Amino acid sequence: MAIRYLENSKTLILETAHTTYQMKISKYDYLLHTYYGEKLSDEDLSYLIQPKDRGFSPNPYEAEYDRTFSLDVFPQEFSSDGCGDFRKPSIEIKNGDGSTAFLGKVKKHHIRSGKYSLPGLPALFATDNDTVDTLEITLQDEATKVIVVLLYSVFEEKDIITRAVKVINQSDQTIYLNRIMSTTLDFMESDYDFIHFAGRHTMERNLIRTPLRYGVQSIESSRGASSHQHNPFVILCRPETDEDHGDCYGFSFVYSGNFRCEIEKDQFDQTRLLFGINPRGFSYQLKTGECFDAPETVLTYSNQGFAKLTHQYHDIYRNNLCRSHFSHLERPIVINSWEAAYFDFDDEKLLHIAKEAVDMGVEMFVLDDGWFGKRDSDFSGLGDWETNTSKIKRGLPDFAKEINKLGLKFGLWVEPEMVSEDSNLYRTHPEWCMKIKGRAPVRGRYQLVLDLSQKAVCDYLINTLNHILDSANIEYIKWDLNRNMTDVWSSVVDFEHQGEIYHRYMLGLYYIFDQVILTHPDILFCGCAGGGGRYDPAMLYYYPQVWCSDNTDAVNRMSIQYGTSFVYPINTLESHVSICPNHQTGRTTPFDTRGTVAMDGILGYELDSTKLTAEEKYLCREQIASYKKYYDLIAYGDYYRLTDPVKSKKYMAWQHVSKDQKTALVSIVITNKESNEPQKYVRIKGLLPNQFYSIKGQDGVYSGRALMKAGIPLPDLGEYESVQYYITAVS
Repeated sequence: MAIRYLENSKTLILETAHTTYQMKISKYDYLLHTYYGEKLSDEDLSYLIQPKDRGFSPNPYEAEYDRTFSLDVFPQEFSSDGCGDFRKPSIEIKNGDGSTAFLGKVKKHHIRSGKYSLPGLPALFATDNDTVDTLEITLQDEATKVIVVLLYSVFEEKDIITRAVKVINQSDQTIYLNRIMSTTLDFMESDYDFIHFAGRHTMERNLIRTPLRYGVQSIESSRGASSHQHNPFVILCRPETDEDHGDCYGFSFVYSGNFRCEIEKDQFDQTRLLFGINPRGFSYQLKTGECFDAPETVLTYSNQGFAKLTHQYHDIYRNNLCRSHFSHLERPIVINSWEAAYFDFDDEKLLHIAKEAVDMGVEMFVLDDGWFGKRDSDFSGLGDWETNTSKIKRGLPDFAKEINKLGLKFGLWVEPEMVSEDSNLYRTHPEWCMKIKGRAPVRGRYQLVLDLSQKAVCDYLINTLNHILDSANIEYIKWDLNRNMTDVWSSVVDFEHQGEIYHRYMLGLYYIFDQVILTHPDILFCGCAGGGGRYDPAMLYYYPQVWCSDNTDAVNRMSIQYGTSFVYPINTLESHVSICPNHQTGRTTPFDTRGTVAMDGILGYELDSTKLTAEEKYLCREQIASYKKYYDLIAYGDYYRLTDPVKSKKYMAWQHVSKDQKTALVSIVITNKESNEPQKYVRIKGLLPNQFYSIKGQDGVYSGRALMKAGIPLPDLGEYESVQYYITAVS
């Protein structure tokens, strides 16, 4: 098995194809972490922990006169609280007696085949082709009898380890769980860089890299969604690590709500990383016998730089996270009505756009916001999911039929989690939204948040959405979220449970997804939250694709898609060609370049087809034909970032390589043109060194080694112009 217990040394070993993860049950039954990294033999590595008498680092009572045993110094798998470890804790509990201490000791462990599951929460799953083993370690606080179960699953061939935590109240009193970290990982060194992905609405997931410093560095969201500002994914790496060389560790949190990742460099130059639900606004009551399941974290390690780390995440998320069969199917080419018409449309205008889109080669028309209720702007109507017949005069079913007659599939936009104050839903059920009694609510886009912690709200949305989906031939849904949470308070729970609302909202949302998305497997669902404000692994459990950003500017999109690519598969990233000057930046880029950038994901269009020239429509057909030709390569191949948008000021380049390394697609965009420039060269990656290749449109053949070591000359293009090279092995 991939998990072993060595009885003589009380050592637990988790092993993948290329990595080893090791723990030690120490004297006094504390669970210590000894190693995670490149694969080693079954040695007891606890010799790395060197006990010393450290001043002001106290000792457990049972250690008696041994002042060298201190939890304030030793690396742990799950850190205590209030019991001698002054670093950041894995857990904070308010016990029935008012104390806040937790000290977990190993009571038992169990190794079994298969993957654990988490009730009500998304998590990785095993397929018939996977070898997966699970380890459960039970820790108990001897004083309170509160239990923590540490869960580990090992995807052996894929170099993936997942972690999660259960908290069970076996005390005889009610407790409050105020902090729970799904992952704690202690390193005995601190010579690392911390990489995370920060941003804002329309400029998401910019790579930020800083050396570790003394104290705590953290990222988080307290917005009720994983957010535009910080993504629930981080990398810890050596300072010299780059795309192709060096050690790096990835941590990806499978949760769509509030999260926090903390990295602490302690007084002895050790490092602790914690990842879990954000403690801000979180307090969960557990009565005797009740259990809390914390979300999953997906870990992986690479000793060959970021590219290998990316490939491991892309493979596991494509095959073991998304439950939609669309994850393994070619997606239709859509045209979306939003930037074409915004709220200003009727069915005749939309049909005209759809008809002209047929000549572009488009396969699906998506009707965005404004089709329902009194929805002529974002001031009103949200929550009233009846067709606005002053706009869609035919009604939704007949409108969908008209779209189908043109030879197009039909898709629809919804934003179920929100409500306008000027709506029949709000007037009927004001208690269904998040609003603190006696306090005027904070508005976002003139809308309020429905309280999905209420079962009545969830059931209403399930029935409403299922009715819409079953009422017409709808084959695509864009599920949006256009504000973050404030006024987080529920009218249906008492004082003692208000700290549970953020998390219960997410459980309610996942429940709705279970009853709507998973019961309509033939509908393609696309996630959206003002673009990329909820682009996280838990969403990919339900959605096979996410609208990457509301920013459709090709130049900005290269940076956004660069950061996104570190963890999220390319075939989950929806990217559209839009009109110029761009609606977000006012920038003008060549039509070809917009297509090149949009092909670095799921190609679509966000424009008014009636305003395109014949030449532009021809270019659309050419883009779509190329995309379809290279679809398998783009969607399922290995992805390489050939440039860094911060370091590379002249051009951006990226590459898709087939798993057999016989074909590749290289895309290049000039980003800063100068007069009389020196010659630059683009070095290809991922080819077979001794294989010879041809480049479409060029004479000659080149060895893989030459293309990777010497490269190809950067062509003489104008600013923002692009080129693509299709490279194939020759016999």
